[in-house]
Amino acid sequence: MSTTETAGPPRTPHGDLAVVGAGPAGLAAAVAAAERGLAVVVVDAGTQPGGQYWRHPDEQAEAGLGPHADAEELPAHPVGQHDWQVYVRLRERFDALRSAGAIAHVPGAQVWFVERTGGAEREGWRLRTSPTVEPDDRVPAEVTATALVLCPGGYDRQLPVAGWDLPGVMAAGGVQALLKGHGSLAGRRAVVAGTGPFLLPVAAGLAEAGAEVLGVCEANAVTGWARQLGGAAQSPRKGLDAVGYVRTMLAHRIPYRQRTVVTAIGGRDQVESVTTARLGRDGTVVPGSERTAAVDLVALGWGFTPSLELVTAVGADTRVDVDDSLVAVVDDDQRSTVPGVYVAGEATGVGGAALALLEGELAGLAAAADLGRDTSPIGSRRLRGGIRRGRAFARAMHRAHPVPATWTSWLTPETLVCRCEEVDVATVRRARDELGGGDFRTAKLLTRTGMGWCQGRVCGFATALLAAEDAGRGLTVEDLRPTSKRTLGTPLSLGRLADLAEVPAGQIPLDLEPSDPADR
Repeated sequence: MSTTETAGPPRTPHGDLAVVGAGPAGLAAAVAAAERGLAVVVVDAGTQPGGQYWRHPDEQAEAGLGPHADAEELPAHPVGQHDWQVYVRLRERFDALRSAGAIAHVPGAQVWFVERTGGAEREGWRLRTSPTVEPDDRVPAEVTATALVLCPGGYDRQLPVAGWDLPGVMAAGGVQALLKGHGSLAGRRAVVAGTGPFLLPVAAGLAEAGAEVLGVCEANAVTGWARQLGGAAQSPRKGLDAVGYVRTMLAHRIPYRQRTVVTAIGGRDQVESVTTARLGRDGTVVPGSERTAAVDLVALGWGFTPSLELVTAVGADTRVDVDDSLVAVVDDDQRSTVPGVYVAGEATGVGGAALALLEGELAGLAAAADLGRDTSPIGSRRLRGGIRRGRAFARAMHRAHPVPATWTSWLTPETLVCRCEEVDVATVRRARDELGGGDFRTAKLLTRTGMGWCQGRVCGFATALLAAEDAGRGLTVEDLRPTSKRTLGTPLSLGRLADLAEVPAGQIPLDLEPSDPADR
């Protein structure tokens, strides 16, 4: 039976624990904590639980009632879903706890600022929130809690290529999101390219939905897994999943081209063609291997970038992971370096939904234990073991599918790095070589790269790599942290910012104005 909510949440929901994000990690954390007696508030940018992994058609439109459907009314086999029954079972527990008042769900809300509250005796956290889509009077201006679990997830990592600013070039995750959320095809004739296992379900999903997929272009060779057998063995189910995708690709006659990359995308007002080329063992393009095909969709994916805006906002320590992602530092129970703040899911290292579920549950248990609730040490030990195995597989995956060190060799000087501000490769390199722009922060100040609508989320990783290109070293925390450090965590309407005029003076964030121009 569906539920209709006639009134939004109170202006300032308060809980023992606030969970940011309702993907696999966030759902698992909220359920684990609430089942141990904590009052939990879940704040999520999505309009319904599930996150990107379990994105599905709008329940409100499907049910014709309120913003929530009961788990029993969820579709049996939504388009493009994986592990759907895991979601249904977790959702049943989540819905039951919400109905009982143990979980308050604040959907369609993004957190744009986080700050400490109270004094040394009773510290907590205040989350400043705004609607994901304006206007929405159901979204409170703030949420307060004693402790936080941050499960912000991640987004597609992108590398620039000539023509990637044309309509019809999409992140692989965006292509999949259209399929899952709306059953919509982003194009009819497609190439999927980049690196990593995620390319397989994207190609398979497109083909099953009726698109013609001309090929999957994987920059690395499958032989890279030969050196990672120990890590691969930690998650045999992942291999079975890959076999299923390969079967679908074989059924639709989709070529899988190893050591192949997209070097250019052509078209006038939209994508009309794509040029691919093989890479030699040295990682450079093999002369004469280029081939051009007519397409209307190019789906690109080079892994994922964790969303760390809130992690850096609370002052938690970060590190560089195996895949050159900036991730949160956590202990064996998902505690960050800031007391009362826990982090789970992709923000601690990109590892997939199964790992995120384990980390989220452990974070919820740790928060419950730290707030005085009884928890099972046996359950925590089991989760830690599963997390160790999941992280071992993730490390193997990243090592088998690295971003090629020579990726800049197939760029042209005119290739745009920052699509928002239309900054090209030549400009970034000139700033680096002639003006000392050898890091993302300085390159940003000199060229405006990362100052546009995406605020460096799309171009930040590539700019950091280009800026450090001639330094002869890997990326460091100092290189990557400016790509995630933002005074405002999300875009914010002036109206919502003006609402602070009604907040008592002692509660207005005084540090909204960054002292460093590079953070503007």
